[in-house]
Amino acid sequence: MKARAEIYRELPSVDELLRSAEIAELTSREGQAAVADACRNALSRLRGEIAAGYLDPERLKMAVAEIHVAVQKELARALGYSLRSVINTTGVILHTNLGRAPIAEEGFKHIRESAAVYSNLEFDLESGERGKRDTHVDRLFRKLLNEFASNISTIVVNNNAAAVLLTLNTFAEGGEVIVSRGELVEIGGSFRIPDVMGKSGAVLREAGTTNRTRISDYENAINERTRLLLRVHRSNFEITGFTEQPSLEELVALGRKYNLPVLEDLGSGSLIDLRKVGILNEPSVLDSLRSGVDVVTYSGDKLLGGPQAGLISGREDLVKKMRSNSLFRALRVDKLTYAALEATLLAYVKRDYSAVPTLRMMQAAKSEITRRAEAVATKINLTSDATHSTPSAGPVAQGWLRPTRLQAELIDGDSLLGGGSAPSSTLPTTVIALTCYSLSANELAARLRASDPPVIARVEEGRVLLDLRTVFPEQDEVLTKVLVRAATR
Repeated sequence: MKARAEIYRELPSVDELLRSAEIAELTSREGQAAVADACRNALSRLRGEIAAGYLDPERLKMAVAEIHVAVQKELARALGYSLRSVINTTGVILHTNLGRAPIAEEGFKHIRESAAVYSNLEFDLESGERGKRDTHVDRLFRKLLNEFASNISTIVVNNNAAAVLLTLNTFAEGGEVIVSRGELVEIGGSFRIPDVMGKSGAVLREAGTTNRTRISDYENAINERTRLLLRVHRSNFEITGFTEQPSLEELVALGRKYNLPVLEDLGSGSLIDLRKVGILNEPSVLDSLRSGVDVVTYSGDKLLGGPQAGLISGREDLVKKMRSNSLFRALRVDKLTYAALEATLLAYVKRDYSAVPTLRMMQAAKSEITRRAEAVATKINLTSDATHSTPSAGPVAQGWLRPTRLQAELIDGDSLLGGGSAPSSTLPTTVIALTCYSLSANELAARLRASDPPVIARVEEGRVLLDLRTVFPEQDEVLTKVLVRAATR
C-alpha cells in the first residue's frame, strides 16, 4: 500500500482542475475566481479525508474522477443563499430560531405590489403632501381595538424590546418605573427587562417579592420620582404555589389615583381569544385594554402571526408623545414590514383567521394531522422495506445504495406555541417517530438537516420525532421524498 505522502501526490492541482472540460464549463458560467475557490475547497476536503485514513489510492481515484460534482456543491454553497427555507417538523409553531411566524400569502402579494415599485409609504394621496407611514396600519388597529376601548392608537417599531424601550424613554427617562420582582424576566438571547429599562434612561424600582406582590407594595414604592407603573407578562415561565399578584384592574386604579400611566408588556400579544383553540392563561391585547391599561406593547411575529415588529397600542395622547420622540425614528420599520403587517391585519378585520398561518396551525385538528402523518409514515415504511430486501448483488453491494432500515411509527404527542407564549399550554397532536437501524437518532437528524430542503426535527429517547402541525400540507410530498432518500442513502 502506498504511503500517505504518495497518495497526496495523486491529487490534481487547481490549475489542472480548471483546465478540465467539466470545470471549464462551470468557469464560463460562474467566473474563474469563484470556481478556483471551489476547487481549492474540494481539494482541501480530499486532503482531510486522506489524513483521516478514509481514502486509499483506489477510492481517491474514484473521488478525483467525480471531483467536478464536489466542486459544483462547493460553488452552490458559496454562491447560494445562506438564509434558506426549511421544513419545520418540531411542532413548535413560533420557533424563534426558525423565524417565528410564517407570513400569510397575502402578505407576500402586498409586498410585491407595493415594494417592487414606488409606493405612498409617506405620501398623502388626497392632499398631495407628506404623510405618516404608520397611518397604513393604525387605521386597521383602530377597527380591531376601538370596539373595546376608545381613542386607541398604534405605532410600529422593529421589535417588542424596542417598543418597551421607546415607551420607557418617553415617559420615564430620569424617573422611576415600578415593577414587581416576580416580573423581571429574561427573554430570548439573554435580553433582560432590567437591562432594557436601563438603556431607556429610566430607573428600576422593584416592588414585592419574587412570588408575592400586593397592590400595597406598588403603592408603598410610589414617590415624587415615579413616572410609570409597569406590568410584565410572564410569557415564557410560570410561578405556581404560594403566589400573589394584583389584578390589572387594581394596578389601573392605583395609576389613576396617582395620575401615573400603566404600561403592560405582553411580549407575545394576541388579537383573538386563544381559549377557543385550547390555549389558556395567555391574555390578549383586548383583555389588557378592556382592563384600562394605558399602553400595551407586544410582538408582530408571535401570536399575531405577522412580520417581526414591536407594536405599541394605547391612549391616543400617549402614543402621540411616543411618535414625536426622536428615538421613534431610529426604531421605525420599513415598507416591507408595513406591507406584510397591513395584509395580516386585514385578515383579522375580515375574520379570515385561516389566512394567517400561525392561527391555522393552532386550529388544526389532531384528526387531520393524524391522516397526513399516516400517509407519510406508510410511504417511508414501504420504501424502507423494499430497499432493505434488495439482493446483495447490484448497486447496494457496490456501495451506491446503503439500506438504512428506517421505521416510522405514529405516537401521541404535544405541539407547543413557542416564542415565549403560554409555556404550560400544549396542543394534542400525532407524531411520526423514526427509528433507524444503521444510524443513531442524532446522526439521522443531522442527515435530515443536510438534506435539500433541510428538515428540522426533534430527538427524544433515541428517536427522531416529526410533528406535521408545523409542516404546511403542500410540503408533505417534499418531506416524504426527503425521508425516503434518508431511508435509501
